[in-house]
Amino acid sequence: MRIALLTYKGNPYCGGQGVYVRHLSRELARLGHTVDVIGAQPYPVLDEGVEGVTLTELPSLDLYRSPDPFRTPARDEYRDWIDRLEVATMWTGGFPEPLTFSLRARRHLAARRGRFDVVHDNQTLGYGLLADLGAPLVTTIHHPITVDRRLELDAADGWQRRASVRRWYGFTRMQKRVARRLPSVLTVSGSSRQEIVGHLGVREDRVRVVHIGADTELFSPDPAVPEVPGRIVTTSSADVPLKGLVHLVEALARLRTAHPDAHLVVVGRRAEDGPVARLIERHGLAGAVEFVKGISDTELVGLVRGAQIACVPSLYEGFSLPAAEAMATGTPLVATTGGAIPEVAGPDGESALAVPPGDAGALAAALGRLLGDPELRARLGAAGRARVLERFTWAKAAQGTVELYRAAIASTAPR
Repeated sequence: MRIALLTYKGNPYCGGQGVYVRHLSRELARLGHTVDVIGAQPYPVLDEGVEGVTLTELPSLDLYRSPDPFRTPARDEYRDWIDRLEVATMWTGGFPEPLTFSLRARRHLAARRGRFDVVHDNQTLGYGLLADLGAPLVTTIHHPITVDRRLELDAADGWQRRASVRRWYGFTRMQKRVARRLPSVLTVSGSSRQEIVGHLGVREDRVRVVHIGADTELFSPDPAVPEVPGRIVTTSSADVPLKGLVHLVEALARLRTAHPDAHLVVVGRRAEDGPVARLIERHGLAGAVEFVKGISDTELVGLVRGAQIACVPSLYEGFSLPAAEAMATGTPLVATTGGAIPEVAGPDGESALAVPPGDAGALAAALGRLLGDPELRARLGAAGRARVLERFTWAKAAQGTVELYRAAIASTAPR
């Protein structure tokens, strides 16, 4: 098949969507299909040397780029009305990229009608994709962004902050309307399926679960890598309430009374101000919490292999790639029961230790239990690796996705 894989954000170092596009495109090509990844900034980073995978850059104005986010473009940067819409939405506090990318993608695909057998949208859910794209549309919804909106509103301090959050997440109204009109939706977990039906109002018979996975060749055990005593590793942006980092930092403060060598390595952006930064300062944890950003996959694997514990403290996850990747390395996992995490991590005590989301005391107890029990760490690590190999690989994800492509094509074929 000839597949157009759309992604309005593709950076694999700042979110799961980029990881999804990179690994799924590679495995689809290994099955003999051709994949044109069509993405905007930050552009997807694809595996090199994979025959059958190409990248088409569909540029936006890149209004949120580093080091000048929320910039005002120069006059000569404007190309058309979509650019003007993008800037106007940003100026009024909204997030324009799902809509504007969908409009650009519609125009791009219209000019290439007949080139693709199927169009696969990676959670853009923009109005532009409701047009006739020249091929059947399959859409991945990792989880409804309405969940992120609700959690950020719950954490917002004051009416001005709440108003700002509502405006930023204004695009979720569009995504809800678009989702209800989609003929074929793919999601990554049973938990996400329930949320898509409940939050977005998508018909249950239109949503199919295809689990994603870990790169089990890269994320693998290496007995030659020594454990760093007390190291706990997690993946999180500092002040995204959904990720629950504030609860993990609170748990670390409690944990260090019994385990003074316990320390946290956070793979993600450090916030110079906000709840996490204030909590680190209040508990005197500046030397016990390290943030690392923009590291390579090899460096990430090394961090996880050297950790005594991996932790996923999220309040909600649609799947949790960090959990699957940590388990694939054989690193024992402590994770919450938020969203789909139990689907990935497995029952408490079998392949991970499970705690309620938002409970710093339970997190501290589970982390302390593992730090003090080498045999338990070894047992959970081995069981976690076995679970991922059995259930959560990218090869299985690609096979399930192709089945959905074929069903979408068959449903639109002339009778």
